[in-house]
Amino acid sequence: MKPKNCLIFGGSGQIGRYLIRKLTKNNIRVTVVTRNIHQKSYIIKTQGNAGYIDVVEANIYDEKKIRDLFSKADFCINLIGILFESKKGNTFYNIHTLFPSLLAKLAKEYRLKNFIHLSALGIDDAVDSNYAKSKLDGEKNILSNFSLATILRPSIVYSIDDNFTTSFMTLLNRLPIFPLYYSGKTKFTPIHCSDLTDVIYHIICNNVNSKIVECVGPEVITFKELLERLLILIDKKRILMSMPLLLATISAKIFQLLPKPLLTEDQLRLLKYDNILSGKYKSNFDIGSPSKKYFNEEVKKYCYMWRDGGQFSTEKYNPKENTKS
Repeated sequence: MKPKNCLIFGGSGQIGRYLIRKLTKNNIRVTVVTRNIHQKSYIIKTQGNAGYIDVVEANIYDEKKIRDLFSKADFCINLIGILFESKKGNTFYNIHTLFPSLLAKLAKEYRLKNFIHLSALGIDDAVDSNYAKSKLDGEKNILSNFSLATILRPSIVYSIDDNFTTSFMTLLNRLPIFPLYYSGKTKFTPIHCSDLTDVIYHIICNNVNSKIVECVGPEVITFKELLERLLILIDKKRILMSMPLLLATISAKIFQLLPKPLLTEDQLRLLKYDNILSGKYKSNFDIGSPSKKYFNEEVKKYCYMWRDGGQFSTEKYNPKENTKS
């Protein structure tokens, strides 16, 4: 049987690295597009079996070069996304709306079996967020241009390579007081990166075309509970204090001036909305790819880096507690 060929955009990130390992291990060839082959290729090429990875340098808006790549692909997977805008053309509109629309048109033109696009959970309700609006507009354009597309809406994706749990553990390790936005009541359903890549692999192998699929982990955790769990895991005691919205907005205005902001006004608005299943679409459980990994059990595997003494720290945490709901 002829091996399947996947064209991946955003392969050097957290999800991309897990996905490349998953696909190549199962004899699926991948072509990864990167803007800077000198910085990224050494990371990408070590993720999979030799002979199953091609790394191509291209500007994502270079339609001619991208078109050539589509002519050899069976599937296209878009993992590119940003959490804040910059002055280098990395705007929400360009990355979340315009670029996915181009990929969907090419997927239709070259008759790909599927175009899998990574969006975000909870964007239907976040009407005052520019991030959410750009994601929604991108989804609409994709589905109007290519009816076989599958859009994945994951909740928070975490792993040892993330910028979520690792950033919070770093901040909790350093700050005596940590702010709770909206009293920490926002709900999340964090999904481990390997569970999400299992969903993508399942879609490819079973020719799933479900339009929109919400991808969640097995637990619902509030923002406050999430921080409390991380504090237990890193064996720290900190004050979690509710922050008034006005003060939170002022701090976000200041933070977003940084090159890599800790918080922006748009992200603060997003935090108002729960990040859980909406009930309007199928979930990863519905399509036959349930999440198996629980938050505490997985974070415990790498949290020692933030504990006093590191990997030689004294074990005080019982992994059987607070792992399953």
